[in-house]
Amino acid sequence: MRTKTFFFLSLFFTIVFFSFIEKEDPLRKKYAQTISAADLKMRLSIIASDSFEGRETGKKGQHMTAEYIARQFISFGIPPIPNRESTMENPVLDYFQDIPLIQLQAGSGEIKTKKANFIFGKDFYYTAGTDGQEIKTEKIVFAGYGIQDSLYKDYEGIDVKGKTVMVLSEEPLDKKGNSIITGKKDPSAWTSNRRQKANEAKRRKAAALLIVLDDFDKRFAQNKKYISTPLLHLDEGETNTEPPTMPVLYISKSMADQLLKEGKQKQSIDKFLAKIAKGKPTKPFEFDLELGLNIIRKMDKIHSENVLGYIEGTDLKNELIVVSAHMDHLGKDSTVVFNGADDDGSGTVAVVEMAQAFAQAKKEGHGPRRSVLFLCVTGEEKGLLGSKWYTDHPVFPLANTVCDLNIDMIGRVDPDHMKDTNYIYVIGSDRISSQLKVINETNNNTYTNMFLDYRYDVPNEPNNFYGRSDHYNFAKNNIPIAFFFNGVHADYHKETDEISKINFPLMERRAQLVFYDAWEIANRDQRLVLDEKKSK
Repeated sequence: MRTKTFFFLSLFFTIVFFSFIEKEDPLRKKYAQTISAADLKMRLSIIASDSFEGRETGKKGQHMTAEYIARQFISFGIPPIPNRESTMENPVLDYFQDIPLIQLQAGSGEIKTKKANFIFGKDFYYTAGTDGQEIKTEKIVFAGYGIQDSLYKDYEGIDVKGKTVMVLSEEPLDKKGNSIITGKKDPSAWTSNRRQKANEAKRRKAAALLIVLDDFDKRFAQNKKYISTPLLHLDEGETNTEPPTMPVLYISKSMADQLLKEGKQKQSIDKFLAKIAKGKPTKPFEFDLELGLNIIRKMDKIHSENVLGYIEGTDLKNELIVVSAHMDHLGKDSTVVFNGADDDGSGTVAVVEMAQAFAQAKKEGHGPRRSVLFLCVTGEEKGLLGSKWYTDHPVFPLANTVCDLNIDMIGRVDPDHMKDTNYIYVIGSDRISSQLKVINETNNNTYTNMFLDYRYDVPNEPNNFYGRSDHYNFAKNNIPIAFFFNGVHADYHKETDEISKINFPLMERRAQLVFYDAWEIANRDQRLVLDEKKSK
């Protein structure tokens, strides 16, 4: 009995194992191998160079990147987007999907009292996310750290509606340096979540929130790029009728002391801090002081573009495979350029290489049955803007879109894989169609033999990588997706994300895996089937 059981178990696992391994297809392997480490390096050396100025959305370097990609598509023999009037004077425009944007930037606002005029950048700052508005209040409430929970109650017994609220940054610590809220060195959400204090003040209908920074000059210098970076929105041509939200402003300790002094308060911020450090929380109090806040936010209309390389299929040409990556990055700060070699220069040049491979296959009589769209989107770093614009204004019907294979960072190794670098994170491949995951695993077992790491592909994953790149806008439209990602490393979103740190042989293998998936999905008899439980 045991012998028979062992035999049938062995047979079962053998069948399961070989069901995920197919015989190599020489044709698809031939074109996959045109995606080479050398070509990837050549292309990345161009778009991740200082001359492309960090590829910030809507700026010179991003437009240069879009033109470079379009010219590559032209050189591969990929025709312009169908059913569009040609732009003879500049053929690259025929590959663009123009995206109108509204750019909002923090300006030179001011805060006034009867005796003082406070200056943006010297005494206070706010970000581009703060709505432009003028506010006048007659009372200021000092509410300690601005915390209200079961362990610490800064708002107890006071009404802040229509008043300016002033609070300290961070949270109270005990004599051992532990958070009073958590009881540990680790801070609570009142420190780690920058919206928490604002949400509490907003919930209580405060007119404005001033957060006092003990190290204002240092914090302003550290966050200067973030403060000055414009906020971008898609320009949908709609008038915003929503009232402006409660402003959050960060102020210096000296400005806070000046407000207290003008309000005839005898204590200073340092005295409050010393008192709290001794375990004596400050009770909230209000004082009379006319305060005028003029929050200036400059608005400009600019444009950016997605770049589309379309290879028409044969008998199933009305169905579409999308292979995507975002071409934009963070731009530059004065003379410091954020080249974004991995994020997402790596994905961008991988898409270009795959477009070349498919174009060559079509020239040689082996074009795909389904059409393939190579989509290099803009504005990912600004909030997935390019992919949202595409899915809101699709060039090809979303109903005919079979899947999106999205690549965002495939050139590096994260700290968890330093000992064995032969891996790739795969996210979302079975959330809408489990067939996509099977296809990816089969191709990997047959051709690329990497470790497919699914640790980030779980519900409620804290990093939420599933919702942080361009595939998400396709997934929201119930289109199957697979997201390929090498994980976050020490150079993520820093000026040190340079081409010298890219692992090109590994990047080649990862790009080839996506190519194999695209080839398989484009040529199989049936389109991917949506899982019934997930397609409702």
